[in-house]
Amino acid sequence: MKGGPTLCHSVAALVVAVLVGGALWPRAAGAQEATGDGEPAEVRQGLRLHEIPLHDPYIVPHEPTQTYYLYTSASPEDTGEGRHGVKAYTSDDLVNWEGPHVVFEIPDDSWADPMDGAWAPEVHEYQGKYYLFVSLHNEDEVLAEPPEVWRTNHLRGSIVAVADGPGGPFRMLKEEGPHPPREFMTIDGSLYVDSEGQPWMVYVHEWIQKIDGTVEAIRMTDDLSDTKGEPIHLFKGSDAPWRNEEISPGTEQLSYVTDGNQTYRTQTGELLMLWSSWNDGRYVQTLARSESGRLDGPWEQLDPLVGKDSGHGMLFETFDGQLMMVLHRPFEYPESRGKLFDMKDVGDDLRVVRPRPDLHGPEAGDN
Repeated sequence: MKGGPTLCHSVAALVVAVLVGGALWPRAAGAQEATGDGEPAEVRQGLRLHEIPLHDPYIVPHEPTQTYYLYTSASPEDTGEGRHGVKAYTSDDLVNWEGPHVVFEIPDDSWADPMDGAWAPEVHEYQGKYYLFVSLHNEDEVLAEPPEVWRTNHLRGSIVAVADGPGGPFRMLKEEGPHPPREFMTIDGSLYVDSEGQPWMVYVHEWIQKIDGTVEAIRMTDDLSDTKGEPIHLFKGSDAPWRNEEISPGTEQLSYVTDGNQTYRTQTGELLMLWSSWNDGRYVQTLARSESGRLDGPWEQLDPLVGKDSGHGMLFETFDGQLMMVLHRPFEYPESRGKLFDMKDVGDDLRVVRPRPDLHGPEAGDN
């Protein structure tokens, strides 16, 4: 999530590989021609989470190397190539982190502008490969502008890139456009595979275009290189009853943010979805449950999990079997940091057991 209602949010390059902490780090190729002659950000060891500015964190436990990969957006200063991308940090204990390692750079010959950002990366292992889902932009391609719409809509969409391992480099699969419909402003694409083995991209349809933002889904081809069929509607931001409770009469436009979706199948087979929005002017981590157990719902909105200007939470399981959630707090970047929580699967819901300041650093109100 990059902005709330009041906060708007290849000829391959030379590959340089180093073996660090049991993981192979090829230099992310991404671009046909480098637009800068700088060097990537220095890789540092012994970093703690409170030292790393993070937005939209995503953690993948890599069992073969017993390594946790933490993904987030990479700036032109990170890549050293005058372009945005995705970077990763690695850890074997969730305490000490090493990075940043650039794993993806926006290529020159795609629909996206390399200088317009790469948001909300997440990585999924699927059929023996690793797939990066990330949101890209092209602010020069205007879809609609006032007075036709309330705010200028530009090309923004979720894409997929592939690599042989979690350390990349990731190669963009569809360079001519986003995976969801091109005319949709979409972010936060995520992978869901249904009971029949059909892969879906679940994504956010931006409040900037919809005013009442939605979560939608579209079927993907078996190799995740494209989508097929028509998208389906799952739910909208105003469906959350706690969001409606804060509204008072006035003349301002109501905007409902949807953000940071992730599906999770519980131990009893219930289908849940983490997502984020705004409540009382602050970011909030919340949850929904499919009444049918299927992706098409209907979706029931549950009580928020974490407040305190927190959101974009993603679940993962540690190597010793503990379910955890990582999110960022506060919303504002670069002040935002990754926060970790022990979670409990109670069958039809999720519970926050405790925050983990021993991992993410002390913070007032954690205890």
